[in-house]
Amino acid sequence: MDINLGELSLDELWTLHEGVAAVLGRKMMAEKAILEERLRKIAPEASMSKHERRAYPKVVPKYRNPKNPNETWSGRGKQPRWLVSQIGGGKRLDQFRIRRSS
Repeated sequence: MDINLGELSLDELWTLHEGVAAVLGRKMMAEKAILEERLRKIAPEASMSKHERRAYPKVVPKYRNPKNPNETWSGRGKQPRWLVSQIGGGKRLDQFRIRRSS
């Protein structure tokens, strides 16, 4: 099938584009279904839609806001605003550490 694309009108090109897109979409969906079926046969547990998160242990807070004792930080992740402002004011991180009695 020889088609000279330069000789086609804009409407003809658009119709051709829509036809190609439709056929390509159907073929891609069929190929995806085949691949998913192969994956299901190889690793049945991988096809489960619900992914369970690993249970992480509870993290004990290490730092406390002296102005509001309900605000604590475990030392993981981004520093909370209250701590950033205090450190920016000249205090040291160690000054907010929660002392554990043994």
